Amino acid sequence: MTYVQFPQQKPIDFVAIGRLCIDLNANEFNRPMEETSTFTKYVGGSPANITIGMARLGKKTAFIGKIADDQMGRFIADYLRRDGIDTSNVVTDRTGAVTGLAFTEIKSPTDCSILMYRDNVADLKLKPGEVDEELIANAKMLLISGTALAQSPSREAVFQALHYAKRHGTVVAFDLDYRAYTWNSDEETAVYYNLAAEKCDIILGTREEFDMMEVFDRNPDRSDSVTANKWFDYSAKIVIIKHGKEGSIAYTRDGKRHRANSYPAKVIKTFGAGDSYASGFLYGVMQGWSLEDSMSFGSASACIVISSHSCSDAMPSADMVHDYIARCERGEITVS
Repeated sequence: MTYVQFPQQKPIDFVAIGRLCIDLNANEFNRPMEETSTFTKYVGGSPANITIGMARLGKKTAFIGKIADDQMGRFIADYLRRDGIDTSNVVTDRTGAVTGLAFTEIKSPTDCSILMYRDNVADLKLKPGEVDEELIANAKMLLISGTALAQSPSREAVFQALHYAKRHGTVVAFDLDYRAYTWNSDEETAVYYNLAAEKCDIILGTREEFDMMEVFDRNPDRSDSVTANKWFDYSAKIVIIKHGKEGSIAYTRDGKRHRANSYPAKVIKTFGAGDSYASGFLYGVMQGWSLEDSMSFGSASACIVISSHSCSDAMPSADMVHDYIARCERGEITVS
């Protein structure tokens, strides 16, 4: 069953708005950051990674955001363009803002952390008036993410993008992407996340991210069905709640729960899994696949990325994901 209808006449498949930053991933594994000497530079930011993932899967993509007027900002813009992503609405900041940095620590395959530098960053300087209405009007899907809601004027820019999407019939997906250190309080976070989620057709997040949104709700048992059903009173058609190794559950307005296959992976690090899952899942939904097949595709895409050193560089093609699934089914990949 198809739960989301996409306006097929629109020329752009996918556009995202939000964080563009630099990931500096530790080259030395199994040691704390204090003892790490070298890092490799990649484009980062959850919406950027998801857009890169969609582009690698063959979709026509675009990005709405703001970059610093510095070497790192130019690196980001060039990288996106090389992947065929439309950067006509990637604005350059002229106020002296800087590019956000994320240093990653890989103590073990399952013990990873991120040290973020987010003071005076360019991506949070995007203004509502800088959001291109025509770009969103021409897109089948708009993706928003939670970090862009953390400060003004980026917060208002996201709501302006949501307004344009609703005006022009563009499907909206919300990757919750909650980062506690970018917010002032749980109450502030819940208010703006909820206001945004009310306008979204597809919502994806971890159980912990949905808990953060329920500061004002009564869900003491942390029930997934209670969480999902709340959003079906608004615009949501699909709500995905992720439970790490236990897998994900997709809830739909008809009261059904959907589960899918998960796959083993030779894990190097855990970060990037959510971004690659989102791009793989949304790709499947846009292809008209069942939710189970879309979730399985997202899971396999995530396995490829967590088996790699990078996030953005490791985003796979569709052929790579299908091949990974086939290899798992033949028993060639068994480590988890």
